[in-house]
Amino acid sequence: MLPLFKSHYSIGKSILTLSPPDQVNSGGADSVFQIASEEGLDKVILIEDAPAGFLEAKNNSEELGIQLVFGLRLKLSTNGTSWESSGTSESSKGSKKDDSIHKVIVFAKDDQGCILLNNIYSKVFCEFNGIGNYNLLKKHWNGEHLRLCVPFYDSFLFHNTLMFGNCIPELSFCDPVFFVEKNDLPFDDMLEDKVLKYCKAHGHSTELTKSIYYKSRDDLESYQVYKCVCNRRFGRARSLSNPGFDHLGSREFCFESWKDHINEQ
Repeated sequence: MLPLFKSHYSIGKSILTLSPPDQVNSGGADSVFQIASEEGLDKVILIEDAPAGFLEAKNNSEELGIQLVFGLRLKLSTNGTSWESSGTSESSKGSKKDDSIHKVIVFAKDDQGCILLNNIYSKVFCEFNGIGNYNLLKKHWNGEHLRLCVPFYDSFLFHNTLMFGNCIPELSFCDPVFFVEKNDLPFDDMLEDKVLKYCKAHGHSTELTKSIYYKSRDDLESYQVYKCVCNRRFGRARSLSNPGFDHLGSREFCFESWKDHINEQ
C-alpha cells in the first residue's frame, strides 16, 4: 500500500506541512518530512493541487536523502471542446453544470517531467480557467517523462458511479495506473469493484494506496476545523457539528491508518 501525502499547499486539503523535521514544533502542525524521517521512509509520494510547494519539498527531500515523487492533481472536462483555448469557463457562459468534470494525477518521472508538468499546469490555469481536457494533455504528453494515474476518489469512475456523471476519458495516449483505497467509507467496496472491472476490461493496472492528510486519527477534528476555515462562504456558516462537507465521514485518511494496514500485512 503506497502512502500518498498531501500538504497545506493544497489549500483546505491537508494539515501537514513540508517543513524539515528540525523546524517542527512540539504541539504544532506535523510535517510530511518529519513523518518520513521518524518512520524511516526512503521515498515520499507527494500529490498536490498546485506546484507552489515543489521547491520546498525538493530541497528538503534532498537534504534528508529521501526520494521525492511529485504529482499534480488536475481537473479535466470531457465535454466537447468548450474548454479549448477559449479563455472563458463553462459557468461564465451561463450554461448548465458540466457533468463530465473529473480529476487525474500527473506525475513527473524526472527533471524534464517537472518542466512538462509545470507547462501543463500553467496551460490549465492560464488558458483553460482551471479545467483542462485530454487534448491538452496529449499535446504536451511524453510517456518517458510523465505518468498518469487515476485517483480512487474524484475520478471519472467515481463521478459516473456515485454522482451520475457523464465522464468519458481519452486514455489511449498513455498507460494509466488506477489507484484503489480502503478508508472505511460506505461506498469504497462498490467503487473498488467498478475500478477492478474497468481495469480488467481495458488492460490497465491498479495500485493499492492510502491518501494521507493528517498524521493520526485523533487529528481529524483539527483537519475539519482547518477545512471549515479554508471553505468559508458568505451566508453559509460551517461548524464542527455541521461542517457541510460531502464524504468527510472517516478517520482513516492518516499516516496512523497506513501503518496499521502495513503491520497487518
